[in-house]
Amino acid sequence: MGGVVTLDFTKYPIPTQAFIGGKYVDCGDTEKHELRSSVNDEVLTSELQWASSEDVDTAVVAAESGLAAWGKVSNNEKRDIMVKFANLVRENAAQLAWLEAVLVGKDPRIGSFGINEVTELFIYYGNIIHQFHGQVQTPHEDGTLEFVIRQPFGVVAGITPFNEPLLAFAMKAAPAIAAGNAIILKASEQNPLSTLFIASLTKEAGFPDGLINILTGGVEAGNALATHMKIRMISFTGSIQVGKLVQQAAAMSNLKKVTLELGGKSPIIVFQDADLDKASKMSAAFLALNGQGCLLGTRMYVHEDAAQEMIARMKGIVEYMGAGLGSDPLDPSTITSPLFNHRQKDVVMKFIEEGKKEATLLTGGSAVGEKGCYVQPTIFINPSKSAKVLKEEVFGPVLTIVTFKDEQEALEMANDTEYGLAAYVHTKDLGRALRFTKNLQAGMIAVNSAMAYDKTRPFGGWKQSGQGYENGVAGLEDWSQTKSVLLSI
Repeated sequence: MGGVVTLDFTKYPIPTQAFIGGKYVDCGDTEKHELRSSVNDEVLTSELQWASSEDVDTAVVAAESGLAAWGKVSNNEKRDIMVKFANLVRENAAQLAWLEAVLVGKDPRIGSFGINEVTELFIYYGNIIHQFHGQVQTPHEDGTLEFVIRQPFGVVAGITPFNEPLLAFAMKAAPAIAAGNAIILKASEQNPLSTLFIASLTKEAGFPDGLINILTGGVEAGNALATHMKIRMISFTGSIQVGKLVQQAAAMSNLKKVTLELGGKSPIIVFQDADLDKASKMSAAFLALNGQGCLLGTRMYVHEDAAQEMIARMKGIVEYMGAGLGSDPLDPSTITSPLFNHRQKDVVMKFIEEGKKEATLLTGGSAVGEKGCYVQPTIFINPSKSAKVLKEEVFGPVLTIVTFKDEQEALEMANDTEYGLAAYVHTKDLGRALRFTKNLQAGMIAVNSAMAYDKTRPFGGWKQSGQGYENGVAGLEDWSQTKSVLLSI
């Protein structure tokens, strides 16, 4: 690792206010909050404003106004506004990437994926608004006609995570407004800047004031959204523990609809016939976002006949990627970035220290440097069946590798978890691939591929990885409610 990285924090303005009713406004709580760069611990801003429950009330009033205005806009106009917004995001990509690079150390090459998906999702949903309809049944013999229509909930809410704030913003806001709703989004207080900035582009694009409101804050703001009697749906992305609290709060208030994406502990299953060069390179994707991604494969199960070679390949890749740890995230040569904050660094290091007692450390395993939030990419092999590093979501650059003898053992180990978001299979045997696709307990499966994500396919998990869907037509439908009509004239 090199010396302490110096970053220019003055290149662009830093957004610190809430965006409500089409403008930036001061929050009712006068306390200001500090954000430090995870790259070098320097203060990026001391002026961040957290929303209070009163600010949420104000946002709901604004959203009701935006909802009424949006309802008067034709589908063609809605599409045009959504596409214009997408183009504005593309034009401002450099500033968006910079905001995440200086705050959480995100490599702009990784950040560009989230930014590009914002544009793609708004264009995608703008173009399928016309497909958002119900169905007409065959007329009955008595002359009555039945049909089903889909309508928006009204004012809805979303709570986004710290790791991919822009992608999560788009996955919630784009289908929500395409379905006809007005939305209030709470960006994570740990990484809110890019989302707060993108709010200004909604105004420039021509969305009605109040249609998209963005604020940040802690428990008070989140609880206010989950319990508000005029919010009819909420979508949360984050931990299982907090997701359950959101669902409880929603149930105890007005029984609002809840969709949840609660992380994963995704297995990678590598069979003896797999292309190990390809499988190892794809499996190194667990280091994307330095391991802070819900879809990433962090439990590897390797057939015993391929284990020696696969373990050696993974060790080599991980050590190469860790060699540039601590570099300037804005430098194109940077390979690995820091964790997003010291809180996450402490969590990851606790997992690693416990892992050293429950498994064999193959490589990595240490924090790096006096400044910033750097942790070496780490691999454990042969963990005990109950090892926390194997069973729980670490959300850091940590991979466990376990060997198996046959398909049944691999399947049982892969499914032995309360998570069920994604899974990855590497094999040349089509029959085996199809068997595993059917029997793996996960909402998204990738075979001989590095990523189980696509904007056109449902994004959602099984078991405690969540409920409901984002992306695709299923994501649009989840932001609407069904009405059955019987017509007799």
